[in-house]
Amino acid sequence: MDLHEFQAKELLARFGVEIPRARVVETSADAVRAAERLGGRRFVVKAQIRAGDRARHGGVRFADGARAAGQEARGMLGRRIVTPQTPEGGELVKWAYVEEAVEAAQMLYAAVLLDRVSGRPLALASAHGGEGIQDRAERDPGIIQSIPLMLRGGAAEGDFAGLAGGIGLAGAALAAMVQLLRQLATAFVKLDAALIEVNPLALTAAATLVALDAKLSIDDNALFRHADLRALRDFTVRDESDPVELEAQRHQINYIRMGGDIGVMVNGAGLALATLDMVCDAGGKPANFMDIRTTATSLDIARGFGLILDNPAVRSILVNIHGGGMQPCDTVAEGIGIAVRQRAAAQAAGKARCVPIAISMAGNHAEFARTVLANTGVPYFAARTPWEAVRQAVGCAESEGSSWLSSLVARRA
Repeated sequence: MDLHEFQAKELLARFGVEIPRARVVETSADAVRAAERLGGRRFVVKAQIRAGDRARHGGVRFADGARAAGQEARGMLGRRIVTPQTPEGGELVKWAYVEEAVEAAQMLYAAVLLDRVSGRPLALASAHGGEGIQDRAERDPGIIQSIPLMLRGGAAEGDFAGLAGGIGLAGAALAAMVQLLRQLATAFVKLDAALIEVNPLALTAAATLVALDAKLSIDDNALFRHADLRALRDFTVRDESDPVELEAQRHQINYIRMGGDIGVMVNGAGLALATLDMVCDAGGKPANFMDIRTTATSLDIARGFGLILDNPAVRSILVNIHGGGMQPCDTVAEGIGIAVRQRAAAQAAGKARCVPIAISMAGNHAEFARTVLANTGVPYFAARTPWEAVRQAVGCAESEGSSWLSSLVARRA
């Protein structure tokens, strides 16, 4: 779950990170009043979209005085900003962030993220923060230094002093960076974050560090531990998030759209990735990634299967399930049966497509799951191995065969 800048800053401030004084506004008149309350002569007005590279595309503007802050807010509120990181068509600006301008002696960079190769958190820092750091790092990877972090007693520890010194800081500036890195590492663990990035990080003449911008991404799988953070998700900005993916999240399913025509339902992220590889090896193209969480009920699974059926690009569906203690095969079978029955009437009336289904099930309650599928009238290709199911799904997608569901329609008619 990616947060807006103002949400990320407010959370980091709870861990001691210094942020500029600012207010979130929805209208230009609110922007004027916010600037007046903040005081000062110079402000930064920022479009609140969850995408980087805002400054180069009109999403970050400086204003001299409260009236100018209102004018800048008027120029971005209710409009779409397009950057290389936004969906096609850009993102709609619902809020602007009016912030006091901070004089910086130097722009730095700091982050804590999960390294997916090693499976460990890393702390990163650079003496070259600000706009375009990713492009500069690609040309010169050495400008960003990193250290691994160790988790001990609910905290993340590492050689923060070595990292700060490695980017050329000394004295009070080094001490300030060590403290900030420790604060980010603590927030990373306590918030179950996947990424915390502060860029730019202003080093002032007084050797204090101020977070001028912040990105914070929370691990979706940990949101059950953070009801307060879950409430921050902005479901109203539909163009900023895939509504289908959000719907899947609500039903305990990890779902990502892809560009193929074979719908995929799997339990377990590792098995799901391996299944996608098999589909590609067999010459097919997956339409989605789907991982059923162990907390999903049969009704959740039915909704997830329905999302696959709702995709007009899907020509066949591949189900690869390995039942465990917390997610037996029969629960998945019940969910599939519910989804298929819900669409039987629509299929009989010609209002819904009939999509071939290939299923491979093994593990806990696998035999009973086959009985459940039979009792609920789900016609499918029963595969003895995952590879056989993959080949059947790919073959059906290539032939676009759909008459195989006519028996179900006839039985329901």
